[in-house]
Amino acid sequence: MDFETYKQTLLSAVKNEIEAYEFYHDSAEKTQNASLKAIFNELAREEMGHKDLLETYAFDELKTIRFNDVKDYRISESVELPRLSTEMSFVEGIALAMKKEEAAMNVYIAFARACEDAQQSEIFNQLARMEQGHKVKLEAIYNDTAFAQTAGG
Repeated sequence: MDFETYKQTLLSAVKNEIEAYEFYHDSAEKTQNASLKAIFNELAREEMGHKDLLETYAFDELKTIRFNDVKDYRISESVELPRLSTEMSFVEGIALAMKKEEAAMNVYIAFARACEDAQQSEIFNQLARMEQGHKVKLEAIYNDTAFAQTAGG
């Protein structure tokens, strides 16, 4: 793959990270739950970090993107997508964030499968791993919170 195609692919991913930042930032503003507000703000910061990281790769021909594999428990896939509201519970907010990360991961997986160029496909697979990392982190919080409420109540 030529560098210009690589760069455009990563700049498209940068746009996605900006949209994710805006979603989490706006969600933090809308929620009344202080813990959820903190998690949404942390996710917004992480999305900006991803944006910055992707931009450095997009403008450096010598860098190649690599993210670690993570164990995916696929909790998100079994949860309904809640509607964003100011009254949403902590668990609903985490479920919403999980579903957003799952959707982003699936977009990158679909792009990877659609690519005819193996290098470009690998870039999208790496971007999917990045989103999967967020999803797994949120799944752990969801698991600890949702099931603790069920066991305790």
